[in-house]
Amino acid sequence: MKVTQEKLPSSQIGLEIEIPGEETKQAYEKVIKDLTRSANIPGFRKGKVPRQVLVQQFGKERLKAAAIEEILQPSLDKAIEQESIEALGNYQLRSSFDELTQKYSPGEPFTFSASVDVPPEVKLGDYKNLQVQAEEVKADPQQVEDHLQQKQEEEATLAPVEDRAAQMGDTAIIDYQGRLAKEDGEDELIEGAQGTDFEVELAEGKFIEGMVEGIVGMSPGETKEISVTFPEDYSREDLAGQTAIFTVTLKELKAKELPELDDEFAEDVGEYSTLAEWRDALTKQFEDQAQEQTKTNIEQAIIDALLEQTEIDLPETMIEQELQTMLTQTAMQMAQYGIDVRQMMTEEMIQQMKERSRPDAIARVKQNLTLLEIAKQESIEPSEEEINNKKQEVREQLDQQQQEYDEEQLQEHVTDDLRKEKTLEWLREQAEVELVPEGTLQSSEDEESSEQSQESTETTEATVETE
Repeated sequence: MKVTQEKLPSSQIGLEIEIPGEETKQAYEKVIKDLTRSANIPGFRKGKVPRQVLVQQFGKERLKAAAIEEILQPSLDKAIEQESIEALGNYQLRSSFDELTQKYSPGEPFTFSASVDVPPEVKLGDYKNLQVQAEEVKADPQQVEDHLQQKQEEEATLAPVEDRAAQMGDTAIIDYQGRLAKEDGEDELIEGAQGTDFEVELAEGKFIEGMVEGIVGMSPGETKEISVTFPEDYSREDLAGQTAIFTVTLKELKAKELPELDDEFAEDVGEYSTLAEWRDALTKQFEDQAQEQTKTNIEQAIIDALLEQTEIDLPETMIEQELQTMLTQTAMQMAQYGIDVRQMMTEEMIQQMKERSRPDAIARVKQNLTLLEIAKQESIEPSEEEINNKKQEVREQLDQQQQEYDEEQLQEHVTDDLRKEKTLEWLREQAEVELVPEGTLQSSEDEESSEQSQESTETTEATVETE
């Protein structure tokens, strides 16, 4: 078999494959033989149909097309093996099938063209001398106090209030009835807008906008009419944008009583011997989180810089595989939340998700290939002990989730992940990193985006004026 290779875009190899005449004849004879055994033709017993009758019955073009189908895939597989091509998939016939049928002649050499995806070439830039900026995240002492206050709020009890008016932060027990305000003065009761002994926390965003603010200042036993306007995007279309009058009676008022922030509270809620010990633990926790976020920012800055100077022409097979992985992860998360995945994951929904996820999938594949190529160049490999420890950790997670796995794929997955982790560590040591205050780079990106938007607007205006 004669095979000619051609490099194509999107990491594809084009193959021109010439089949010897002997094989084209064998394929045609096989089609005839198979039809002789299976064809039901009136006047002839199975297996006894004359060759000429078969040709007349099915037509020579149809028989040739069947013979070509017998030839294509086995010949492509043989060519890939013969040429030692690391094929990923996405086999495509580049020749027109109709043209192939026209030029095919049993016993004569037969040539067709196909393409197949192969692993892409990764052209690395100067990855050893990267200069990047990354935002440094610092722990804020206020985080500790906010956390302690949140715990106090969670453990608070509600106590009746009788000697003052309602204020924000209280809990009110109310009876209410809503009416739509009409121009003729005849208000219309709103179906479903009535409640008795209804408990509402007096805080922003609770209940209909304006209701909480109207209750603030009321005293227990007081009745008041409060005017509110339903939002334009309200769930009930018949009420959206409408003005309503609610008659509200404040029956009872309760205020939160926070527990004392002391050693006893630390022991009961925080499981620490003293409040000071709890504060120290929280301080370390938030400092560790800040350091971890800073590390993540540095790694992301390095990855962004790497991808800017790395050239990879991705094959569609790899992009599609990554999209499938992302869809599977999404489906698993949905299932964990109790969502019926089969009902949600319609063909249309899957297509929309793929379109939205495609840029992320491309970025992820490029990142993985770049890191693995650097690992190869720098001979960065995890130890056997590291691989075994990580495999055991992943096995336990998969067993908890009752997921099946292939041991060989697990080995490959874990090894690649560890290679990438170690490569990122190596790159952090090589790179020149400038740490800048948190929010600095985001502000710069926002300004740049705003400038680009302004330039685009000015260009559009200039174009309009010219026209």
